[in-house]
Amino acid sequence: MGEGVEVTDQEKLMLLYERFRDVCWVEKEVWKEIFMPREMTGGPVRTNVQERYEVKISDPTIEQAIETNIAYGVAALGAVIQEHRAHILFFKKPS
Repeated sequence: MGEGVEVTDQEKLMLLYERFRDVCWVEKEVWKEIFMPREMTGGPVRTNVQERYEVKISDPTIEQAIETNIAYGVAALGAVIQEHRAHILFFKKPS
């Protein structure tokens, strides 16, 4: 596991699970790193600045279940991610 801080904020996790689902769906494979737009607090927002997150799946059988469900569509993929979200961890990588 690389450096990084585990994300525990429930709102941020909800967004990360959605982003993880979308990236896996588009790329047709389970991704171990995802990018999200950097949160800005006021002022102009640079759209090319992103935060990197490492994805860790604690059980190889869950990773296989996610991989298998990619073929069944985005709804099935989202359902399996939601079902196993306790085993899918996100770590924010240092900038």
